[in-house]
Parts: sequence; structure tokens; C-alpha cells
Amino acid sequence: MNALLDAFWRSVAYCLHPKVIGLSLLPLLLVIGLIAGLGYLYMDPALAAVQGLLESSDLLNQLWAWLESIGAGKLKTVLVPLIVIALATPLIVVASLLVVATLMTPLIVRLVTQRRFLALERTGGASYLQSVLWGVGASLVALVLLVISLPLWFVPPLVLVLPPLVWGWLTYRVLAFDALADHATKEERHTLMQRHRWWLLGMGVFTGYLGAAPSLVWSIGFVAVALAPVLVPLSIWLYTLIFAFSSLWFTHYCLAALQQLRLERAAAPAPEPLPNAGLLELT
Repeated sequence: MNALLDAFWRSVAYCLHPKVIGLSLLPLLLVIGLIAGLGYLYMDPALAAVQGLLESSDLLNQLWAWLESIGAGKLKTVLVPLIVIALATPLIVVASLLVVATLMTPLIVRLVTQRRFLALERTGGASYLQSVLWGVGASLVALVLLVISLPLWFVPPLVLVLPPLVWGWLTYRVLAFDALADHATKEERHTLMQRHRWWLLGMGVFTGYLGAAPSLVWSIGFVAVALAPVLVPLSIWLYTLIFAFSSLWFTHYCLAALQQLRLERAAAPAPEPLPNAGLLELT
């Protein structure tokens, strides 16, 4: 627990570092560019598809007719873009995490290493390509889990548990791997991720709940649609900062755990030779 809290407060302090703040701008620009490009190509078809789906339901048509009778007919035109934004949010979150893990985490690991773990040997256990493939694979699994669990989100208690658990698992798998990629061997990485699995998952779930915070900018309701050009970049920037903090937290914790593991192994007594070893060598 002490190592967890120590890494947490160090990460909070590092978030105020000018270099970290500057590094968060590059993923922000890339994700905004990606979302803007996809929105330009697919926003109109997505809006038309959602509107057609809503109009195909007799029950919803009765609801729209009743809303029009009480002067709230414009609700339908506002609800459609809100649904599209809600469906696009998981993709935005995954894109933000992957961009941060791919671009920021190696630089964050380098920064933390130079300031705290300069003597820690780099074994180069995983290549940059392996890190990217690991992150993409974990993201695909997380998206499948989100789609499978989507019907359960309509159960009030589960909607507060399932998404953060999925985001937490994804964050833990991606950022813990990337934090150890340069310094740990494959065996060390496997050992640490097994030994500290529950602490790492807890860190991931905590940051998963933090990751839900940017979605609150849409809770202002229908005004959010009019403010979407401002709220979308704001929410993406918040996602970027949260994942940057998460990357720092996992880096501090994982590198400290790796340092402790190597100290334990260095202090362990060497195995004694077998009594007949010398005899066998002579024969």
C-alpha cells in the first residue's frame, strides 16, 4: 500500500511538470484530428441511421407524438446527436488510451527513469511493435466486453460497475506492459504482473472511474449539443490528462516493483553445489 500511495503522489506532482503538460498536447491534437476526420465522413450517415432506428419503433413514434402535443417536439432532433455521441464515447476513450500509450508512455518512462531510476538496467524485453500490438489486442478485447455487457448497463447498479471494470482492466493491461517494456525481461514482466496483479487492477479501476469524469460534460443535457464543438475537444483533453496521469502512476509503481524484485534476487543466497558435483567433474 505504501508503494501504491508513493507512486500516486509522485504521479500527481509529475502531472504539473511542464514537459508532461506539453506532451499531452500531441495526443490531444492527433485524437481531435482523428475524430474530426471520422465525423466529417460518417457523422451524417450515423445521424440518419439513429434517426431511422428511432422512427422504426411504434412505441417511440407514440412518444414523439405525445411530446409534440405538449410542445416538446424538438426533443427528438436533439436526442439523436446525443445518442451518436454516447455511442462514439467508448471509441474516443480507447483511441485516447492507445495514443497516450503509444506516444506519451515511452517519453514518460524516459522522464521518470532519468529523475528516479537512472541506475535501473534496461534489458529491452519488448519492442515498440510488441507494445503497439499488445495495446491494440487488449483494446479489441475491451471493446468486445463492452458490447457484450451493454444490455446489463440498463441495470442501475451494474452501469456503475461494469464500464469502469472494463476500462480498468484495459488500462492495467496496456500501461503496466508499456511501463515495463524497456526495462524488464519477459520473465520479470510476467512475474511482476502476476505478483502485483490485484494492485495493478485496482489502479486501473480507479483510473477507470476517473475516465468517466469527462463524460460528465455531457450531463448538462441538450445544451451540450450546441456546445459540442467546445465540449468534444475539452472531453478529449481530459481523457488525455487522465491517461497521462495513469501512465505516470503505473510507471512509478512498476519500475519501483522491478527495482525491488532485482534487489531481492541479488540478495538471495546462491544455490549450494551438490555434494558429488566435484566427483562428477573428475569422472
